[in-house]
Amino acid sequence: MTGRDERAVDILWDVYELILMRLVLDTNVIVAAFRSRSGASNLLLRFVDRGMVTPLCSTALFLEHEAVLSREETRNATGHGLEEVVTAMSALAAMSEGVDVSFRTRPVLANAADEMVLEAALNGGAEAIVTHNVRDFHPALRLGVTIAKPGEIVRRLNT
Repeated sequence: MTGRDERAVDILWDVYELILMRLVLDTNVIVAAFRSRSGASNLLLRFVDRGMVTPLCSTALFLEHEAVLSREETRNATGHGLEEVVTAMSALAAMSEGVDVSFRTRPVLANAADEMVLEAALNGGAEAIVTHNVRDFHPALRLGVTIAKPGEIVRRLNT
């Protein structure tokens, strides 16, 4: 390979690195994606399917996603059956990167249920936590964690 070819490969790799984002998705983002096919949360999951986003997920967080989506009231609101939820969660699991939680930061957030989201982000080296409840995660900013709404991430990926 000539020097010129090597630079071309390096440039392509740099572009790939800029596009691929490692994110922790809060459960409310997953539910919103199921509720609306036209919203930013759903588009974010499409970016996951295209390989532009790698969701980071601990076992506890994944189980929470699955439990909330499997609730009858959630399924009634989204119009999805239990089999569709299982299929979608299997696909999401296949595209996600598992995070082992080796250190905990509790208590940092007011809502104890949000702590697993923060811990997945810190232990997995996420670029951001994506949530509709940005205010709930405000204390995590002190730990250097970026908090963003789905629309902000979608705009970044579309530029």
